[in-house]
Amino acid sequence: MAKKPEEIKPGLPAWQGTFGDLMNLLLCFFVLLFSMATMDAAKFEEVAASFSSAFGIFSGGEMAIGQGALIGDGVSQLTELSSYVTSMGLAQSGDDSDSETADVGDMDQQELMEAAEKEQLEASEELAEKIEKALDQGEIDNLVSLNYTSQYVQLTIQGSILFDSGKTDIKEDAIPVIDKVGQILESYAGGTIEIEGHTDNVPMSGGGKYANNDELSSGRALSIFYYLTEHTNLDPANLVHTGRGQYDPIADNSTDEGRARNRRVEIKIYNPLSASY
Repeated sequence: MAKKPEEIKPGLPAWQGTFGDLMNLLLCFFVLLFSMATMDAAKFEEVAASFSSAFGIFSGGEMAIGQGALIGDGVSQLTELSSYVTSMGLAQSGDDSDSETADVGDMDQQELMEAAEKEQLEASEELAEKIEKALDQGEIDNLVSLNYTSQYVQLTIQGSILFDSGKTDIKEDAIPVIDKVGQILESYAGGTIEIEGHTDNVPMSGGGKYANNDELSSGRALSIFYYLTEHTNLDPANLVHTGRGQYDPIADNSTDEGRARNRRVEIKIYNPLSASY
């Protein structure tokens, strides 16, 4: 007996309907991904800046992704790394960051640099006031002169106070001065400290330990470095010692007074907003 053929029901099979729904869902999913991938750059910066201020994701705030040279403007601006470093911190100025973030976004490169320079100078001025007060309390303000720039606060000690002529051993009379300077550095220097030795332009006499002023200035800076590392809690990794010889005078080497001023040790305390901190 012949088998009766199976009756074909009208409409699509059930599996084709399910498959079609799945394809529609996948299409919607990929359209959503595409729309997220082409998000407006300005909106992304606003969202990221908001996360930065709320959770501290980027240490430089909006500057780290907006006007920063590393991310905001692409790999081509890696040559402007110094601009990026010095501009960091502009968005770290308090709770009222919404209006300040808008102001930063409207600045051009020159204005950003000027604003960064101003903030760095203010940071150095605040640090200098604290150190000046400490020098006065330690009664060494007449032996250590103070100056500052946007990058650092500088303490200058005359070479005649620290060393005998042509020597690098710290004089006994200078030990209390260096001890008090070390205490100040422990209290107020959280980053890089640069120790620079300087001399006048008078050539070294023959037969001495050091052949020229370059070696003498380096030896004196190294003596201060060794003393500070042995008698303070300062991290040696933060201490930089260099000898500048006769090449960075601050006075006229043609006079005795000028040469005496040029024989000196400078200690530069970099502020938290400086590029070398």
